[in-house]
Amino acid sequence: MQFRTEHDPLGEYDVPADAYYGIQTARAVDNFRISDLRAPADLIVATVLVKRAAAEANEALQRLDARVAGAIVRACDEIRSGALRDQFVVDIYQAGAGTSHNMNANEVIANRAAELLGGSRGDYSLVHPNDHVNMGQSTNDVFPTATRLALLIGMRPLVDAARGLASALREKADAFANVLKVGRTHLQDAVPMTLGQEFGGYAACIDRGADDVEQAAEQLKELNLGATAVGTGLNAGDDYSRLAISNLSRALAVDLVPAANRFRVTQSMGDVVAYSGAMRRLAVELSKVASDLRLLSSGPRAGIAEIVLPAVQPGSSIMPGKVNPSIAEMVNQVCCQVIGCDATVCNAGEAGQLELNVMMPVIAWNALHSSTILANAMSTLEALCVEGIQADDTRCRELLDRSTAVATALSPYLGYAKTAEIAKESVRSGRPIRDLVLERGLIDAARLDRILSVDAMTEPGVPGKEKAK
Repeated sequence: MQFRTEHDPLGEYDVPADAYYGIQTARAVDNFRISDLRAPADLIVATVLVKRAAAEANEALQRLDARVAGAIVRACDEIRSGALRDQFVVDIYQAGAGTSHNMNANEVIANRAAELLGGSRGDYSLVHPNDHVNMGQSTNDVFPTATRLALLIGMRPLVDAARGLASALREKADAFANVLKVGRTHLQDAVPMTLGQEFGGYAACIDRGADDVEQAAEQLKELNLGATAVGTGLNAGDDYSRLAISNLSRALAVDLVPAANRFRVTQSMGDVVAYSGAMRRLAVELSKVASDLRLLSSGPRAGIAEIVLPAVQPGSSIMPGKVNPSIAEMVNQVCCQVIGCDATVCNAGEAGQLELNVMMPVIAWNALHSSTILANAMSTLEALCVEGIQADDTRCRELLDRSTAVATALSPYLGYAKTAEIAKESVRSGRPIRDLVLERGLIDAARLDRILSVDAMTEPGVPGKEKAK
């Protein structure tokens, strides 16, 4: 490998000759050989959008030469379109606050911009990473801004995936509206319901989780760009901040605003913690649905087997013909990871000191990782599982007819104690509830049939009593 020698305040360092990054990135690569994980794509895009918006603002304020600003903008546009992504090489576990990531971006943009102006990589006389690309900025306002923007970029696909899954569950709720089954609480028989009601509940849970994500995202629209090092705005200014944030709003078609208190947004990653918490809530709701699908499809002979999930792959290397709920199992694992990522975000969010949270890189990676895998998991669950679910009407009715939970409808007529006695006798003897009630002469047959109507039990009210008009 050929190298070029660059200089920084610490001295000289060798940089790969063909690299678009520079000396500070090279030092970071050698310092942080930790995980082989790199900045997510959305964070790279968000960072170059910040650099682009800053260059345009500085040009408008006549702080940055128009030719240099134009080259920076063109370089940023290329990276946004997918170029030079392999030049973002710093490990996600790096120096605090994301300084290495910020300088990685500054150097790549500077070297590409210099090329566009006829210069060569490593010659910063035309475009300098700090003086030009980072003009009016600090890592301490660039990285939190980029983190918020990256999460906002990923928010729409995440919410769309949740809404799509909820819609698919609602379609199944409609399809299963007339499938009567036994409800279950504590994994024990409970009163009758329909399979459609169960799936309708699942859809509502996912929708509510998506609502939380959208609401939490509103906090991310408040940016501290222009706060620079500690929030004072040194070397930036309110005019620069307004222009740069306006440029970002236009680029993303999102209503972004300057932070009402720049010191808060510079000190705290609380808004990102809240957004991560909303994703955790969505993951909890999703994991519950996936677990229920696994339970309801358990079998096919020795389990509940009220629904049949699509077979997507063989389920065993030793048992021929075995099919597992593979997609739902994957979803459970993803949700475990999201909950773990949120724990990291929460702990790192608390770990800031004084005017800055230096744990921003690990916060950003975990929150963005959660967003990506959660969206992908929900889309996969919708397409490869939920859309193909079938109900086993016969099995649902068989288990319902064997359940003694229908005795609950007798409580308003016989009282809790007598109803419990009949239910226990039914379990002990195996005889139907109806036969035991008639044998004891407690209720006449016609009225008893109205009371024990499982259709009536799936609706609000007291079975056997005429509803008030």
